[in-house]
Amino acid sequence: MSDQQLSPLVKALNMERHIEGGWFKETWKSSFRIPHEVLKPKYSGARAAASSTYFLLHPGEVSAWHVVLSDELWLHHSGGPLELTLGGSGEQPEAGEKIILGMDVENGQIPMALVPANVWQTAKPIGNEPVFVTCVVAPAFHYDDFSMVEKK
Repeated sequence: MSDQQLSPLVKALNMERHIEGGWFKETWKSSFRIPHEVLKPKYSGARAAASSTYFLLHPGEVSAWHVVLSDELWLHHSGGPLELTLGGSGEQPEAGEKIILGMDVENGQIPMALVPANVWQTAKPIGNEPVFVTCVVAPAFHYDDFSMVEKK
C-alpha cells in the first residue's frame, strides 16, 4: 500500500505494520502485574493486568486468523464497519460467528465486541473506508501468547 493510500491516522499515531495485517500502536500497559504462578501454565511469565492497542485496517487489508491466550475486547472508533469472525477454540480456525463492529446500531452493528481467550479470530473492513479500533487485552498482550495461521 502506498503512503498516499494510507489513512492519515497511521502517520499521526505513529502506527507500524502488524504481522497479522493492518497497522497498530500499543497505547497502554497496566502497571499492575499478574504473577506467573497465578496465570494458566500456557503463559510464559508474568503479565501486566491489561494492555490496549490502536489497530487500523484499510479496505482490502485483513487481520489473519490468530488466537490469543487472553480475552480481547474490540472497540470501534471510526471508519466503516468491520467484520470480526470467530473461529472456535480448536487446533485450527473454523469460520463461525460473524460480528459486525460499527456505529450503525439500528442496523445490527455493535460498537464493542469480546473475543474470548483461546478463540480464533480474523477481521476485515466491509466498507470502503479504513476502520480504526482499539483492542484491550487482559491479561496484557504478549507475542508469546499469540499464534497465527500462516498467510498464503
